[in-house]
Amino acid sequence: MSITKKTKLLIIGSGPAGYTAALYAARANLDPIIITGLNQGGQLMNTTEIENWPTAYVNTSGADLMDLFLLNVKKFNTEIILDNIVNANLSRRPFVLTGDSGTDYICQSVIIATGSSPKKLGIKSEDKFLGKGVSYCATCDGMFYKNKDVIIVGGGNTAIEDALYLSNICQNVTLVHRHEKFRAEPILLDRINNKARKKTISIKTFFTLSKIEGDKDKVTNVVLSNSKNGSSENIRTDGIFIAIGHNPNTNIFNGLMKTEEGYIITQKNDKNFQTMTSIEGVFAAGDVQDNIYRQAITSSGTGCMAALDAQRWLEKNEV
Repeated sequence: MSITKKTKLLIIGSGPAGYTAALYAARANLDPIIITGLNQGGQLMNTTEIENWPTAYVNTSGADLMDLFLLNVKKFNTEIILDNIVNANLSRRPFVLTGDSGTDYICQSVIIATGSSPKKLGIKSEDKFLGKGVSYCATCDGMFYKNKDVIIVGGGNTAIEDALYLSNICQNVTLVHRHEKFRAEPILLDRINNKARKKTISIKTFFTLSKIEGDKDKVTNVVLSNSKNGSSENIRTDGIFIAIGHNPNTNIFNGLMKTEEGYIITQKNDKNFQTMTSIEGVFAAGDVQDNIYRQAITSSGTGCMAALDAQRWLEKNEV
């Protein structure tokens, strides 16, 4: 026999967007329920140090910051459920969403704040060596490679941050990027270039990782391909950290609402409900609807907006 839970507002996701939405919704007496998803706290849980959150945090990790979010939400007696939504019926209200646990969540409105997941290179040997030298989280797995040789693949903020972090742990760090220019913030580029000058980090531009090799237990080396002249280079390494971006976690909503390249489209030009999706009563916040900024602070801001929109929408429809 399936379990059912009812609420005016169901929030899916527990990163900065989801927690902020819950905080505002709870203060509006909407009694929201949060479904945490598989990664409670979101991508920020993998960040070692927060430098760009606009308050006086010193030596604060992403996990520390998300604990503060969680404590604030709990203060207003928000129900937080460790579950993962696997099916959504949004064709009519009340909406019915089903979790891995078999529970049906019946609600009048939904805020989707499911965040994003790391992109893969898409080469055959990538999955083969996952957990045996291939990782998508430097802060999670970096200490396994203390005093060892590692490679980071990518050219954005995450790749640069990973390289800087690992340079304090590993013996040799090589940053591989397929283009010449990096997309990271200038302050991070200054830091990485300083490390390169001191030869604590090697930078290889115009290269892609084409093959990962090793034995049955671990990675031993990689093959890099030069995108300018087609040459190959074999590099010995103990670990590969892939940091080439993220995909929004919106698979279960594909075909149910308007999306673009996986990102949920919201009504940004609507004067009343800017975070509403193409479905009345369903809102989106955070990285699932943002392919430009993708920052903790912007996710938190859209979480606030989504909660206020949901509150107004419920009042307007006398729910």
